[in-house]
Amino acid sequence: MSILIPKITDIIDILIVAFLLYRIIILLKKAGGYQILIGLVAVLLIYFTASILNLNMMSSVLRVLKDYWIIIFIVLFQQEIRNLFARIAQSHDLKSLFRDAKKSVYSPLLNAVSIMSFRKIGALIVIENSRKLNDYIESGEIIDAQISVKLLLTIFNNKTILHDGAAIIRNNRILAVKVVLPLSENVEYVQKFGTRHLAGVGITEGTDAFTIIVSEETGRISVAKNGELFTSLTIDELSQRIKDETL
Repeated sequence: MSILIPKITDIIDILIVAFLLYRIIILLKKAGGYQILIGLVAVLLIYFTASILNLNMMSSVLRVLKDYWIIIFIVLFQQEIRNLFARIAQSHDLKSLFRDAKKSVYSPLLNAVSIMSFRKIGALIVIENSRKLNDYIESGEIIDAQISVKLLLTIFNNKTILHDGAAIIRNNRILAVKVVLPLSENVEYVQKFGTRHLAGVGITEGTDAFTIIVSEETGRISVAKNGELFTSLTIDELSQRIKDETL
């Protein structure tokens, strides 16, 4: 009996398919499309169970439906499919399939944070995810500008009127500045950190936003997500956090 040895092209093929399936599952999870995934898995389980247990009538029905399963699936889950694509279009979740592109997209942001950390320029930057921050944005000034090192350094220069508050990034653009954020009441953080850090944590306690904080006193870089604060990050660690924690 000959042993099947996979070719390099077979391995590449398998890895690509596995990666795509993984990204699709993550995408469905974030966009609220698990109902579709569960429905598909349920149909497959019923089909295989019927085959294993020799349930002839069930197998016959499923074999008849097999040729039309795509149409039936769309009809049964049309509302979920519509909602899925609507949310994808709204939150631009298709970009999560190309997460590696974020490094170049956020390079100006990382460069600006590195400079502000070195110069001890206090900063509070919020990256919006799927939940829109419109209620908070209204408290600030809309600028809707491309992310650039010079602009971020100007915004957080303590001699400008815009440095107070947070800058909010939406769809890779600086949407608003001088935004007022809610302060965290977590006792652990209240005792150790100032207003900038508490605001950075506070916005993540009720939303899925991701915040970057640069300390004016020490220049240390911190991030917050889901109400948790992570301090003393390097630029490389910050870059990885952005890729992991944002859409």
